[in-house]
Amino acid sequence: MEHPPQPDRWPVEPVRYPDPAVRVLEPRFERYRIGNAAVERIFTGCRWAEGPVWFGDHRCLLWSDIPNDRIMRWDETTGGVTVFRSPSNYSNGHARDRHGRLVSCEHLTRRVTRTEHDGSITTLMDRFDGKPLNAPNDVAVASDGSVWFTDPGYGSMSNYEGREAALELPTAVYRLDPDGGAAEPVIVDLDRPNGLCFAPDESLLYVVDSGSAPRSIHTYDIADGTVGDGRLFADMSPGGADGIRCDSDGNLWAACSGGEGHDGVHVFASDGTRIGQIDLPEICANLCFGGVARNRLFMAASQSIYALYVNTTGA
Repeated sequence: MEHPPQPDRWPVEPVRYPDPAVRVLEPRFERYRIGNAAVERIFTGCRWAEGPVWFGDHRCLLWSDIPNDRIMRWDETTGGVTVFRSPSNYSNGHARDRHGRLVSCEHLTRRVTRTEHDGSITTLMDRFDGKPLNAPNDVAVASDGSVWFTDPGYGSMSNYEGREAALELPTAVYRLDPDGGAAEPVIVDLDRPNGLCFAPDESLLYVVDSGSAPRSIHTYDIADGTVGDGRLFADMSPGGADGIRCDSDGNLWAACSGGEGHDGVHVFASDGTRIGQIDLPEICANLCFGGVARNRLFMAASQSIYALYVNTTGA
């Protein structure tokens, strides 16, 4: 039987399984790698992609394209990408609260907002002690409904991701009471607190310090909304971390930069050992778990969004 002539090159080069971009650094990571799942670029065309958040009820991913002042939406059922909100007040990090509402950090307005089910926007916090926040960066919502966010001020340092303005408050991690009560800075010992997330049982809060030397990830004991002792979790030399998430087994997945061989996602066991790595061709800024089974890792990396199926779920 005569076969038709084959093209010299495929339109898109296939990835030979297992994908070499998914690296096992320590045997504990082997169980999380799916041998016939590859890193996929599902969108490109951003200036600086950040803050991905999954909406399972709509089967879509939202993320910020900060310099373009917009929030983007990827539809899992069609693969189509549309603009969800523009302007977005140079939004950065996002999360969902316990009622399914979108909680966002806005650089331009220097506030944390909540998008209600009817589409209206509520300001949760924009000032502390009578002074404007620096520029909220990333956010996590605890099971009691409290909103925790970092305020390093990056969005007020230039006119590229917000508007240049003086910082009037110390950098800090804040906890906002779920019942409309007082907000308070709960961590003030980090130079530039950035990404943050809870351990699955919420006994620990992980926080990235992207201003320290060396750049590092710290962990703090949490009990009844009170922050206890902090300690170094991981030294990110020679690069740095940004957004972070825990999986259901307590491993920490960190979006990283630092050049070729370091850019992508680094995975740490709960004891601080780096056990795996996902190499990307771009600096990775943030990530989240999503998909129908919550076993798909979405990575916001510079100009693009990448996705990878893994053998675990988001916490």
